[in-house]
Amino acid sequence: MDGTIVDNMKVHIDTWLIFIKQHGINLDRASFLERMHGNLREIISRVFELDPDDPQVMELGQAKEQFYRDTYRPNVKEITGFTDTLNKLNARHLKCALATMGDAPNIDLVVDELQIRSYFHAIIGGHEVKKGKPDPEIFNRVLQKLDLRPKDCLVIEDSISGVQSAKNARIPVIGITTTHNSDTLLKAGCFHTIDDYLTFDPLIVY
Repeated sequence: MDGTIVDNMKVHIDTWLIFIKQHGINLDRASFLERMHGNLREIISRVFELDPDDPQVMELGQAKEQFYRDTYRPNVKEITGFTDTLNKLNARHLKCALATMGDAPNIDLVVDELQIRSYFHAIIGGHEVKKGKPDPEIFNRVLQKLDLRPKDCLVIEDSISGVQSAKNARIPVIGITTTHNSDTLLKAGCFHTIDDYLTFDPLIVY
């Protein structure tokens, strides 16, 4: 979702950096990005050096995500061509799923602002998995829900951990260049890259 449906990763990162600084943690952007993978519980426990089961982990996580939502809400905008792509897939009766490390309120913000919930046959968030990306758990759960084999699916990802997660689930991946450039995504394991959905034809076998 983040970086694939909406180009919001800069807002996510900026609000993370402000939030952790307010809590006395000074990390530069590069150092924080090294820690920014997995679900919310994993990121908070990693950055704040807390046990993942500490109740404070989710308290901090929810406070950060509320800060992000308040900042991003006025600016929710799909990546160019996304809804048109969903319409094309829907017309061909192809199943679509959303597999995101975002939690339920973040998912609600994006899918309801864009009015796209009805397009998805399955939506799974980071709060529903024990291990976040690059672990394949979230994509494996999608495969189970859709009753599909990895080779019959396609993942679109913007992050390196997301690409690795899909590859670990044995699903081919197309990269979208909102967060990383094409070369970086191809080196991570994508077989093709796009800049937006105007350059992606879901009916072509790549």
